[in-house]
Amino acid sequence: MNLARTRACAGIAALALAATGTLTTVAPAQAHAPAIAVSATSAPAGTAQVRGPRWKPRPAQYPSTRTVKDLAIPMSDGTVLRGDLIRPVTASGAVVGRRLPVVVTITAYNKTVMAGGSMGLGGADATYLVKRGYLQLTVDARGTGSSEGTWQAFAKRENKDAGEIMNWAQRQSWSNGRTAMSGPSYMGISQLWAASARPKGLKAIFPQVPAADVYRDVVASGGQIDVGFMPLWMGLVTATGVLPPAVAASDPRSGVMALLSHLAGAITFTTPMLLTALLGGEPAFDGPFYRERSPIEVVDKIKVPTFLIAGEFDLFQRGTPLVFERLRKRGVPVKMIVGPWDHLQGSSGAGVVKAGVGSISELQLRWFDHYVKGRKDTRLDSDIAPLTWYEQGSGRWRTGKQWIGKKHRAVSFSLSGSAAHLKAGRLTRGTARPGTADVLPIPVAGLCTRSMNQWTAGLPNLTGLINPCLENNAPNDAAGVTFDSAPLKRPLSFQGPLNARIHVSSPTGDGMLSVAVEDVAPDGTVTRLTGGWQVISHRALDRRRTRYLDGQILQAYHPFTKAAKRSLAPGQVGTVDVEIFPTGARIKKGHRLRLAIQAFDVPHLLPTVPDLASTLTVLRVHNSAKHRSRLTLPVLR
Repeated sequence: MNLARTRACAGIAALALAATGTLTTVAPAQAHAPAIAVSATSAPAGTAQVRGPRWKPRPAQYPSTRTVKDLAIPMSDGTVLRGDLIRPVTASGAVVGRRLPVVVTITAYNKTVMAGGSMGLGGADATYLVKRGYLQLTVDARGTGSSEGTWQAFAKRENKDAGEIMNWAQRQSWSNGRTAMSGPSYMGISQLWAASARPKGLKAIFPQVPAADVYRDVVASGGQIDVGFMPLWMGLVTATGVLPPAVAASDPRSGVMALLSHLAGAITFTTPMLLTALLGGEPAFDGPFYRERSPIEVVDKIKVPTFLIAGEFDLFQRGTPLVFERLRKRGVPVKMIVGPWDHLQGSSGAGVVKAGVGSISELQLRWFDHYVKGRKDTRLDSDIAPLTWYEQGSGRWRTGKQWIGKKHRAVSFSLSGSAAHLKAGRLTRGTARPGTADVLPIPVAGLCTRSMNQWTAGLPNLTGLINPCLENNAPNDAAGVTFDSAPLKRPLSFQGPLNARIHVSSPTGDGMLSVAVEDVAPDGTVTRLTGGWQVISHRALDRRRTRYLDGQILQAYHPFTKAAKRSLAPGQVGTVDVEIFPTGARIKKGHRLRLAIQAFDVPHLLPTVPDLASTLTVLRVHNSAKHRSRLTLPVLR
C-alpha cells in the first residue's frame, strides 16, 4: 500500500469512529454506567444473577495467520465481489492446507480499512478463531470497498448477494462445507439476510447489534428524520467506497469498474436519498423502500442458531430484541446479551465479558464449536440463559427466558396536576389531579443527554467530551417539563418496551413529543434510562401490530405513512402513544420515577422542511379524568 493510500485509509477510519459502531479496540469505561455486580442478593422475582461459566476456552492450535487478498466472488448477475481470506499458519510457517469451516463477514466499510491496525473495524478479533481451526472470509458488499456494483444499502440485490456469498464459500476447495457468520452493525444485519436465504452449509450466526425494522429503529424515530447518525453513516460508506480499490494492481479492469460504480452510487443513491427525505419526500415515510431493507420481514425464514448482542443505548436498542423474540417464538436456538452499551461499545464487544459468560471471542468460539464443528457442549444452555440483561440502577446482570412473558405485569403511573419548566408535576398510581403543562419549543433540548451520545453511535462517550451529560440529565430536563413520583417505598424493577400515552394539543396541530424515563436520586441526580419520540401528526395507531400487556399498550405501532399522517385542528386535544425504547432498570427505594417531556431531541432528530414551521410550537400536555395521560411499564413480578 502506498503512502497516499495509507493516509487515506487512516482518515476514513477516523471518520468511521464517528459514523458506525464497529471498533475492535477497547473503549474507555463508561462514566455513566454503574459499577457492575455479579452477586446473588436483592434479585427481583423471576430473575437470577449471572455467574461465571465453568466452561474454559480451548487454546490456540496455530501460532499465526496469513491473508489472501481480494479473492473474486462472482454473483449470479455477473458482478464480482471481493473477499480477503485469513488462514491459519503452523509453527513451521506453512499455511494449513486441510479443509476448515469458514466464518464469513460481509461489510460495507471497506475490508482494507477494517484491517488497518488499531483503527481496524469489524468487531471481535478474527484471528482468535482462525488460530483455533477456522477460516475467516471478509467480503466487501456490492458497491463498496473493492467490490464491483453500486451500493444501495440492503436493497434486494445486495440481500440476495448475502446468500450467494455463503453458497460460494461453502463450495471452495479450502472449505469443509460448514460455514458461520460474525460481525456487528451492518455486518450483523447482513447475517440475518444471508441466514434467511438458508444457504447450504450455514450452521450458526453471531450478529452484534443488528437492526430489525430500519425505519422505526434508526431512520425516523417517531416520524422525524435521524440527522445525528444517518448522514454520517451514509457518508462513511460513500467515503470508504471511493478509495482506490486495492484490487486495482492485480485486476485493473475490475478496480476501475468498482471505483466508477461507487462514484455513481454517491450521485444516484446516497445524496438524493438524504435530500429527498429531508425535503419531506417518499423516503421520509415508511413503505416498500424500508420493508425491502428490514430484516424483520424475513426473520421467520431463519432457522440456524443465532447469538445476539444488544445495547441499552445502542442505535438498534429497539430492533435487536425483536429479532430475539421472533426466533425464540419459533424454537430456533437463540441467545441474547443486552448490556449498558452504545453502538461503538456493543460493536466492539469489549464489555461483554462483564456479563460473566466469557469474552466476545470466547462466546463466538463456544457457539461455533458447538453448532459448526459439532463439539458436544452439555453445559451451554445451563451456563448461558436465553436472555441475559444488565439492570440499570442496581448494576447487576439478570437472566430470563423471554423478552416479555408471564413474569411481567403492566403498571401505569398517571400524570397528575400541572407542571411548568423548572416546576415538576406528579406521577401517581392513585387518583390524578387535573392539570396542564406547556412544553416550549427549545431547539437545544437533547444536546446534553445520553440520547445525543446514542444517536451519534457513541463517539462523544468514546472521546470523553460529554461525560457530565451522561452522568446527570437534570440540565436537559430544564428544557421541558417533568412529572415525578413520590419517593418509592419499595424498589421497582421493569424490563422491556414502555409506552407513554400523552393527551396533547398545540396551536399548529402538530409538533413532536420527546420523552425520557428517568431515575431521580435523593440528591437530585437524574439518570436517563431510556427515551421515545412521536410526531403528533403520525399518531395513527395500528392496533393489530401494537403490543399489549394486561390490556394496556406496551409497544405502540404507528404506520408512519403519508396516507396515515394527519394533524390535529389548532388547539384540539389528541391522544398520542409514544413508543419508548426497551430497557431494564431498577428504581431503588427512596428514588423517584420521572417522565420528562420536551419538544426537540437535538442532534438526533429534526423535522422535514415542510413540517418545520408546525413543529416550532408550544405543546400543551393535558391530564384529567377525560384525558388520562400516563406512563406504562412492564414491571417484573
